[in-house]
Amino acid sequence: MKEFQYIDTHAHVNINAFTEDWQAVMTNCAEKGVGVFNVGTQKDTSKRAVEIAEEADNGFAIIGLHPVHTAPSYHDEQELGENMKTFTSHGEQFDAAYYRELAKSPKVIAIGECGYDYYRLEQDTKDLQEAAFIAQIELANELGLPLMIHTRDAKGNEASAKTEAGVGNVYDDTYATLKQYVKVPFNIHFYAGTWEQAKRFFDIGGTISFTGVITFAKDYEEVVKNAPLDCIHAETDSPYVAPVPHRGVRCEPWMVKEVYKKIAEIKNMDEEVVRVQLLENASRQYLGRH
Repeated sequence: MKEFQYIDTHAHVNINAFTEDWQAVMTNCAEKGVGVFNVGTQKDTSKRAVEIAEEADNGFAIIGLHPVHTAPSYHDEQELGENMKTFTSHGEQFDAAYYRELAKSPKVIAIGECGYDYYRLEQDTKDLQEAAFIAQIELANELGLPLMIHTRDAKGNEASAKTEAGVGNVYDDTYATLKQYVKVPFNIHFYAGTWEQAKRFFDIGGTISFTGVITFAKDYEEVVKNAPLDCIHAETDSPYVAPVPHRGVRCEPWMVKEVYKKIAEIKNMDEEVVRVQLLENASRQYLGRH
């Protein structure tokens, strides 16, 4: 396995926001000792993640279908680009054969990001998300690869739509689905649930990860403080949520160093102890064959 000083366990250098300079970004990360797990969101971005991983020594790919792409939905210019505005998310059915073929690359280390996204949930999309989620769990079980899980709950006015759609809390629903189907390790990325919910994921073989949000919001401190150090990861979710002191610019994977540092601060632990353990966590869960 290649030696790194840090690993960003969830990034998106494979999307439109990095089209012009992805090579420079990956090279900069390599020079700073940062390994990068680029995560697919649908067929094209998953394929792109594999292409980057096969070209960049410090790159690895996670492939799958994001729940918001299971049905026509909002447009994210950073992901799809300006020329895709008229298409938004076209609604993709999970094609196990396609992703199984991509997974033949030795640089593919997990399946995802899959799961539930209730933020813009409509009444007819919950079933589509669930079918795609279960299909990806089953593919991960088949291939013996870990899972990268996406969970986002409804906010504000969207909460009433969630209730009308007959769904509960996204973390509770995610736990129920995983408990029933999962046979491989999994990670709940960009964790924003409660400490009690986190403990349930740990009990069935899961880990959770934190982004740069913890550097400027205190909502996550209870979970960060209480979670066992060997059950957590650091990520950027770049190009989103740049950490302090980089707020206001495009987030890049090398900024994951700030997340490592903040975890150490919140847990009142030595930064080097935290760095070494988080590196070991990522290596153990994802890079066993590298």
